Amino acid sequence: MSEQKQAQQRVVIVGAGMAGVQTAVALREQGFTGPVVLIGAEPHQPYDRPPLSKAVLLGKAEDSAFDVDFEALSIELRLGLDVTGLRADDHEVDTEAGPVPYDVLVLATGAEPVTLPGTEGVPGVHLLRTLDDAARLKPVLERRHDIVVVGAGWIGAEFATAAREAGCAVTVVEAADRPLAGALPVEVTAPMAQWYDESGAELLTHARVAGVEPGTVVLTDGRQLTADAVVVGIGARPATRWLAGSGIALDTDGSVTADERLRTSLPDVYAVGDCASFPSARYGRRLLVHHWDNALQGPRTVAAEIIGEAPRPYDPVPYFWSEQFGRFVQYAGHHAGDTELLRRGDPAGPSWSALWLRDGVLVALLAVGRPRDLAQGRKLIESGTRIDPERAADPSVPLKAAVL
Repeated sequence: MSEQKQAQQRVVIVGAGMAGVQTAVALREQGFTGPVVLIGAEPHQPYDRPPLSKAVLLGKAEDSAFDVDFEALSIELRLGLDVTGLRADDHEVDTEAGPVPYDVLVLATGAEPVTLPGTEGVPGVHLLRTLDDAARLKPVLERRHDIVVVGAGWIGAEFATAAREAGCAVTVVEAADRPLAGALPVEVTAPMAQWYDESGAELLTHARVAGVEPGTVVLTDGRQLTADAVVVGIGARPATRWLAGSGIALDTDGSVTADERLRTSLPDVYAVGDCASFPSARYGRRLLVHHWDNALQGPRTVAAEIIGEAPRPYDPVPYFWSEQFGRFVQYAGHHAGDTELLRRGDPAGPSWSALWLRDGVLVALLAVGRPRDLAQGRKLIESGTRIDPERAADPSVPLKAAVL
């Protein structure tokens, strides 16, 4: 795109989280000279989310604002502003303060937490997604309250970890038979139940919440749990409900169906981060990745496409990490039912890995306390390299040395 045309192109980015901020920054880094407007629903300076369940929650940091000089980059911030609709024919988004015109629009609205039915507005029930959520929960931890966490997924485990570190009594209620049941197979997650016991948190599986009353969580089997506070971590969905009636194509999971260059079904509209799914040639299916690394990587593709650089198709190896119960857990790739699971080390021990192979090729890896496995495995996944299962199963052999 010529510099003169760029100067006339107005890019509006809806969403001021990692994906939105990185799209604005990537545009400037790649030489885009036109106006860039970044709209955020929250009034706070744009911030990173992972520290919310760790440093911010435990009072080790006041906030987690991005180290970005928006003024120096000539990025216009419009914060505390809800976007309510998209009118593609007019090239405008509707906001509480009136319509905002765009030449190019980037959807980066992220995901919103799933709420526990019947608990909206109930005192003492919390979510953990925003800086304000963390601010409300921080004094709960400081007072060492009895806390019930609903959901033994990633966010539930991270919050339970922080609450135990703060000295709270913690009970985790999980409807499935084990932690992380929706993310990983039983062979991998069953040993993780012990982590809760070791930390002093009580994990109740096959347990469902019937209702929440002041100071009490009632389960469907009649049990009553003391709860000065209840933290709900039962998943997230793309924050796309505001796009109803816009004509934009959405998947059944609510995600914007972007293509291999993160373009949407509407002209001049892109989607990136937690709100967008994209086709993966590597895995032969559409992926919706609700993790930090995806929100960091995707914006580079969007920026390149906007300035006319014709980027390579966006097909990353998904990656995320979690710090829980004194362990550093990392995952790379994407596994499905047609893969072979390979153990690497003893899951009862402090460090181990699980590998997923398809026709001898490494397609996914979970590493617990083995960052070298993750680093080497991620490269093997990216290259589609075949590995020797026998050598790969030996934790004393570096993964890169298991290549056939």
